[in-house]
Amino acid sequence: QVPLVESGGDSVQSGASLRLACTVSGHSVRKYLTGWFRQVPGNDREGVATITSDGTDNYEDSVKGRFTISRDIAKNTLSLQMNSLKPEDTAMYYCAASSFGTAPLKASFFGHWGQGTQVTVSS
Repeated sequence: QVPLVESGGDSVQSGASLRLACTVSGHSVRKYLTGWFRQVPGNDREGVATITSDGTDNYEDSVKGRFTISRDIAKNTLSLQMNSLKPEDTAMYYCAASSFGTAPLKASFFGHWGQGTQVTVSS
């Protein structure tokens, strides 16, 4: 098991920015495919962005150019910088890790999950 703890969720106005962080305990964040997913009640968990162990990133189309995924190897954390937030970005955001080297933006490929952090964007 890879313990993951998210933080940084908040309620903001449309157009604002937020930075989510995910602390990885006991395992190097560099060793895993890691990513961010989001979910609203009644919907499936949706992939937002992933980053491979060698640093290659991938984004869901609706967040390209607005969100940036990154890692801080020294602090063993994963981050998601979210700019130009829209009401449709409102969701519970989850940090995830996978033992796969690379994978599509699908929750089924990720076996380790945090508890989530809520992001609410009002118009």
